[in-house]
Amino acid sequence: MRGKKMLLLLFLLAALPMFAQTPGGGVTINGGELKFLGGVIGMGLASGLCGIGQGRAAASAAEATARNPGARGPILIVMILGLALIESLAIYTLVIALNAIK
Repeated sequence: MRGKKMLLLLFLLAALPMFAQTPGGGVTINGGELKFLGGVIGMGLASGLCGIGQGRAAASAAEATARNPGARGPILIVMILGLALIESLAIYTLVIALNAIK
């Protein structure tokens, strides 16, 4: 219960700058800022999901190698190819996010 009260207090303290605005001084958001925000969110999602995918691919390759040590070479080749394709998704997302900012 004490943790919930501390969390509520933290949220209330974080909202204090909102109350310091002048009345009638509305904040406007233009299209460029929304594009930047979309690029940041998209890059964050792509990077996080690529990390999860790479971890699962490496874990599966390690498990497959443990089950059949004789097939280590082909498993390694397929894993490296898969990791390169997974990483290319993050790079493509970065390119798209940077182009959206312009």
